[in-house]
Amino acid sequence: MATELEDTREPIVDDQEGPKASPFSPAELLRLDEALTMSSRETGLRFTLYIGELPADTRAGAEELHARSVGDTSQSVLIAVAPDQRVLEIVTGSAAARRLPDRACALAVLTMTGRFGAGDLVGGIVNGLRQLSDQAGHPAAHRPRY
Repeated sequence: MATELEDTREPIVDDQEGPKASPFSPAELLRLDEALTMSSRETGLRFTLYIGELPADTRAGAEELHARSVGDTSQSVLIAVAPDQRVLEIVTGSAAARRLPDRACALAVLTMTGRFGAGDLVGGIVNGLRQLSDQAGHPAAHRPRY
């Protein structure tokens, strides 16, 4: 099942393998969709989520996914989760990185992996998105003042 709202991001789940291939319930997909939508609206950044296998060089694979995403990648943030590989990568575009420094991303990773370890993949992602949104702040707060 692919879910997309107002062209703010790419689908959460790619249904290339059929509608029954999703590991998420409709309620979980809705929860992820709402968290992505709110994060994007609150910050003006475009948050995207990838859940699946990454290549052996997970960082390079996540950066490639980020580069291939639709639209202005400088204002985007990719959260790539590879549960079977036990890997989580956050990739920020150049403008997004000014609002989400490495330290903020590392804290979000810590929050997410704590929930993942407890078996709560969706809750970890939602909490991580909230944390990243809080750190990035509202776009008006980052405009130059004259």
